Amino acid sequence: METMNWKVDGMTCANCALTIHKYLEKEGMKNVKANPASGEVLFDLVENTDTAKLERGLESLGYQVAERNGVSAKPVEKKKMNRFLRYVLLCAPFTLVLMLHMFEKWIHIHWLMNPWVQLGLCIPVYVIGMSFFGRSAWKSIRNGMPNMNVLVAVGATAAFVYSLYGTLTGQAEQYLFYETAATIITLVFLGNYLEDASVEQTQRALNSLAKSQKIMANMIAFDDHHHEQIFPVENTVLHVGDLILIKSGEQIPADCKILWGEATVNEAIITGESLPLTKKQKDQLIGGSILIDGTVKAQVTATAKDSVLSNIVNLVKQAQGEKPPVQQLADKISAIFVPIVLGIALVTLAANWIIIKEFTPALMRSIAVLVIACPCAMGLATPAAIAVGLGRAAKNGVLFRNAKSLELFKNITQVVFDKTGTLTTGNFVLADWKVVNGEWSETNAESAIGNRQSANEYATAGNIVMKVEPGTHHSLITTHEFQRIVYSLEKYSNHPIAACIASSWKTNKDERWASIEEIKGFGMKAVTKEGVEWIAGSYKAAATETSDETHNVYVLRNGKLVGWVDVKDEVRAEAKTIVQYLKSKNIKTILLSGDRKTKSEAIAKQLGIDEVIAEQTPEQKLEVIERLNKITPTAMVGDGINDAPALAKATIGISLSEASQVAMQTADVVLMNHGLKNLPLSLGLGKHTFITIKQNLFWAFFYNIIAIPVAAFGLLTPTFGALVMGLSDVVLAINSVRLFVKRVV
Repeated sequence: METMNWKVDGMTCANCALTIHKYLEKEGMKNVKANPASGEVLFDLVENTDTAKLERGLESLGYQVAERNGVSAKPVEKKKMNRFLRYVLLCAPFTLVLMLHMFEKWIHIHWLMNPWVQLGLCIPVYVIGMSFFGRSAWKSIRNGMPNMNVLVAVGATAAFVYSLYGTLTGQAEQYLFYETAATIITLVFLGNYLEDASVEQTQRALNSLAKSQKIMANMIAFDDHHHEQIFPVENTVLHVGDLILIKSGEQIPADCKILWGEATVNEAIITGESLPLTKKQKDQLIGGSILIDGTVKAQVTATAKDSVLSNIVNLVKQAQGEKPPVQQLADKISAIFVPIVLGIALVTLAANWIIIKEFTPALMRSIAVLVIACPCAMGLATPAAIAVGLGRAAKNGVLFRNAKSLELFKNITQVVFDKTGTLTTGNFVLADWKVVNGEWSETNAESAIGNRQSANEYATAGNIVMKVEPGTHHSLITTHEFQRIVYSLEKYSNHPIAACIASSWKTNKDERWASIEEIKGFGMKAVTKEGVEWIAGSYKAAATETSDETHNVYVLRNGKLVGWVDVKDEVRAEAKTIVQYLKSKNIKTILLSGDRKTKSEAIAKQLGIDEVIAEQTPEQKLEVIERLNKITPTAMVGDGINDAPALAKATIGISLSEASQVAMQTADVVLMNHGLKNLPLSLGLGKHTFITIKQNLFWAFFYNIIAIPVAAFGLLTPTFGALVMGLSDVVLAINSVRLFVKRVV
């Protein structure tokens, strides 16, 4: 299935998002996510679906597709004024004049008291209001999903029709409420504009990342005489393999690899790390980062839509479209909110008419109930907070793959770490190695060769280190042969230790295996064309051959130990600080590793980790995480293929950006800063985003629970109710925006 990402105009509230969501699901689309905060709609397109029909369907609901997968659906136009601000500017002059008669004690304008003058002033405002609120209300009712515009349209229309009745029947003195209708429409437009502006602020971090995707590039091409030609192109037209020139001060247009030159690069846009990095030949550059100093020629390794930056933006958009469990109650209430408020307004009208025996004040109280109720607050409570939380995280190099993780962080009481590549750098160097000689030493082997022993007992190439079994042919192992065999095995593994060995002993005379496989948690196993079995693996592979378990890699030939290899790995500089931070928050730390217990315990002691579980296969790691999850919510931090099952099973799986693709795909959170330093930020943002969601939902429920009865008892006017309703969403947005600057660690 193809995943579609549409930007939809007109989706201004939770009811709108719910309407679009239900329509697309009814049409058979899968995994629909509609985000009213950003206007993004994501869904999986079912085969043979007519997208034009879907767009027409959305238009019939009152919405318009503005972008399809990042491509504008309509001609690019100069940025227009916000439509709600435009409506406010059109309506405000008429409304302000209408409201002057409310101040007749200080300003007496005799002609303004004429009902026909007031009708003339009100009509333009009412027509503009109904062209938006009325049309939207009718479409939402027609599709069985009444939105908040129904309340505004009914309230304004009630005031207008009531006033018009008085004007036509000559009873204007008792029925003159044109200013109420105009004020409701104008103030709700103002509230919508303030809401738009506030919600846009919640998206600013993500917008700044998105803007960095489309830039100009200096493309290198060659003419008929093989002379280099440089010309500017948009980075969106670059293809994998294209050559580009990047100069000082320029933004890197695409993910690429340096072919020539050196440069200093700022990757803060991706990693959140402001310190510049030195990049040289064969190093990777991330599209969107800034080349501070130097000039390089590079080859594009990913198109704009497949770049690291683009993937981050797309994943954050998907996460923003999701709703954590805490929002479910608000969604259920929002779906029935408008009908309930309409019912309360009718009850208010009837009850007040019966009690105070006057229709006019009863109607005003009923209208106040309609205009002060705000379903948008409940709908925006979660998206606004999530937009800010995920945006700040992405800006600082923390990528949440789903919104659910934000809520789950509040329950985490223990964090499990993998060792290699997670607590350590994973950048290994060879420390020591040895070819095991058995009963023969190199000295007596060389002596035997000097005495011209038979060739079927000894081989003579290089340094002889192993006795030849009778009946074999040239099977003595030399140091060079040992290195060649180990390289031929380890080059097929993605494990950091294997990569280090393969890089150090690389040769073009590698062994051509008849079969080779990688056994997770054990090592590499291969068979030659002659049927000789070789293993390069952990101590488990050599446990029957030696009691020395202090080495990293053991090499066996037909089950017999041939030699071992040791590598050195540095502990990450920030690892101890991170462990201390977690302990200060009463979070238990556990080291879960496939490495030997002695080495794991040494690392744990150095860092202050509470518990060690070592020598675990991927299957055992999965079982451990499952067991720990049953005790208490558990986060796991890992980076290798062998960590992927455990990362998927953990309450929250956290991966590093340099991890294997499998680990990154199964993790809920990816730390993009080449290390653990942003782990506290991810924990803190998760908890504080959830706190902000709870605060927003409390405000949304509290506001409606208090405001509606206050309006029903006549303690505020419809005009004041419209103003308060318009500002209620702004309160949520302001509270959410605080996450940008709030201390979370």
